[in-house]
Amino acid sequence: MKKKTKLTPYLYIIPGLLMVLGFVYIPIAVNLVYSFFRLSSYSSSMKFVGLDNFRRLFTSETFPIMIRNNVYYAVISLIVQVGFGTALALLLESKLASERFRSICRNIYFIPALVSLTAVGLMFNFIYNPQFGMLNTFLKNIGLPQLQQTWLGDKNLAIFCIIAMSQWQFTGYITLLMVVAFQNISSDYVEAAIIDGAGPVKRALSIMLPLAKEQLLVCSIITVIGAFKLFTEVYSTTSGGPGNSSQVLGLFLYQNAFLHDDMGMAAATGVLIFVITVTASIFQLRISHSGEV
Repeated sequence: MKKKTKLTPYLYIIPGLLMVLGFVYIPIAVNLVYSFFRLSSYSSSMKFVGLDNFRRLFTSETFPIMIRNNVYYAVISLIVQVGFGTALALLLESKLASERFRSICRNIYFIPALVSLTAVGLMFNFIYNPQFGMLNTFLKNIGLPQLQQTWLGDKNLAIFCIIAMSQWQFTGYITLLMVVAFQNISSDYVEAAIIDGAGPVKRALSIMLPLAKEQLLVCSIITVIGAFKLFTEVYSTTSGGPGNSSQVLGLFLYQNAFLHDDMGMAAATGVLIFVITVTASIFQLRISHSGEV
């Protein structure tokens, strides 16, 4: 009976472990193996090429453009989504906001995150349209026609227009995550700080943010990972154009796999994305001293 009791927890773990192995770790291992081969989805033959796929990737003309665009996305998303989203969460959980106001704002902020990425891309295609788009029309109506642009058609603006679209959609999601974290903080700490004369800013910096550090770290990690997995937003708006000015790693992977039938290059790109995201996550864990008492 005791032996059966000891085995019971493992029986519950096995299904989840098999799913993680089948859908996460085994595909990662297979992708790593494929990155050393030249292969096609239309042929079963595989030619071992060693590190040649990585050489072609790193020497590609679009490689520095892709890295730059993904880094732009990550940095701006950390500032806007995590930074501004946290500030909104602090405002919603402050004594300045009534419960009814908080409830309305939480719903309003979260609604964009529920919209399909493809639908958002199509919507912003209309907003950025140079002829009849809402943005250029708005600028014209307020007397600023000189600011009108071919937003997605300008190689210097295209990636930033895509980034702006994403900030609109996901800032509310981060806000809601941080609201939950702040709500889990014991009110005793806040009340003690109020008695000691600490103002709203002091309470936020000295109590709320330190006690919500772990959630803030999670938000930062998922934001950085999302930045280097970026695909749908670019695909549904510019497809990497004009030229390759808005090209990103995720789209480059897709194009090599399904348009150019270069599965080896696609696998190598996937390995690079995996290495970057894991490294960034470990770095954030280290600098935040997560889990330390």
